[in-house]
Amino acid sequence: MKWGTRYGPEYVNRLYTTIKRQTKRPTKLVCFTDDASGIDDGVQIEDIPAINLPPDLINLPWRKLTVWKSPLADLANDVLFLDLDLVITGNLDDMFDYEPGRYCVIENWTQLGQGNGNTSAFRFPVGKYAHIFNDFQKDPDAVLNKYRIEQLYISREINDMVFWPRDWCVSFKHSLLPRWPLNFFVTPKLPANTRIVAFTGKPDQDEAARGEWPVKHWIKKAYKHVRPTPWINEHWK
Repeated sequence: MKWGTRYGPEYVNRLYTTIKRQTKRPTKLVCFTDDASGIDDGVQIEDIPAINLPPDLINLPWRKLTVWKSPLADLANDVLFLDLDLVITGNLDDMFDYEPGRYCVIENWTQLGQGNGNTSAFRFPVGKYAHIFNDFQKDPDAVLNKYRIEQLYISREINDMVFWPRDWCVSFKHSLLPRWPLNFFVTPKLPANTRIVAFTGKPDQDEAARGEWPVKHWIKKAYKHVRPTPWINEHWK
């Protein structure tokens, strides 16, 4: 799903070429977007479904709730949702075989043991949990007053949620980046069994590959640092 200007078409295209490399079965990529310019012809383009969101939230992750709509384009059965700010580093076929027919999601790296999913990468059967979208459509204020972020809303409203194996999906910042001050001297390493590395917030994939962490405040520059990380460009292409 792509909207706005932060992520250009190259993020979709690199995701597409990586998916083709990292799947053995016939697999298609569907991009829900408000601007299809520059996106590879092999990607199926769909409009982002409408959602009853306040204008100040329309460009925040709450908009991702539209994928819970049913029907959803021409999709059926288990669908794997992938954010644009990630790098696929391993085979994805197992992510379709794991706990089929259920909502599978990353256990949020900063809230381990609290039952909270991180929706950077999740799989769901189209239509099974349509109440997520429908309930929000009917009364968005009730949901927004109760939940701070969309992924917490989903985690609390699906009673058979299951987490991916922890080593499949990791966070660049929270799982791989060495702690201060080692982050100034040690390059982040990629674990062997990892399938997906998420780059939530900053740095983005290209920035981390170059060893750049864009920060303005001088205090943050004292500890927000990443060494050039070559394996990112080896996979993100």
